[in-house]
Amino acid sequence: MQSNMTVLAALIGMIAFMAVLAILIDFFIRRRRDRRISRMDELDGHDFEFFCADLLRAQGFIDVEVTRGSGDFGVDILAEKDGVTYAVQCKRYNGPVGVEAVLRTYGGLAYYERMVGVVMTNQYFTSPAVEAAKKLHILLWDRGYMDAMIEEGGNRQSPRT
Repeated sequence: MQSNMTVLAALIGMIAFMAVLAILIDFFIRRRRDRRISRMDELDGHDFEFFCADLLRAQGFIDVEVTRGSGDFGVDILAEKDGVTYAVQCKRYNGPVGVEAVLRTYGGLAYYERMVGVVMTNQYFTSPAVEAAKKLHILLWDRGYMDAMIEEGGNRQSPRT
């Protein structure tokens, strides 16, 4: 009877140890991810464009090119994935992104003769921006989508609007 109690106590101790270890591992993984995610909020606009370009490369995009700063016709990044060409506008804002970003992306999409237009942001979009994007077929990649891209480290396959 005593040996059964000893085995049971050892088993309970081992389970407790494994639970604590799992909690610590989860904590450190989340902490590392959260540092990467919050880093995008600290970047200036131009650095945010390069951050987005690196994120696209990690997602399997090729020929990723950051356009020149001024006179870019509303497009910050040109890229390609699976034979589809993209015109991407990056908006590092402190509040919601409005309809102007969608309209500029639409114009840049035509100028650069790309197949898909995207607005990427560290924030979210206003209702008018979402409405315009639906009508103009512009993809909106908001904070939640970018966080998922960062978390999944390049394994995300399909964008969402």
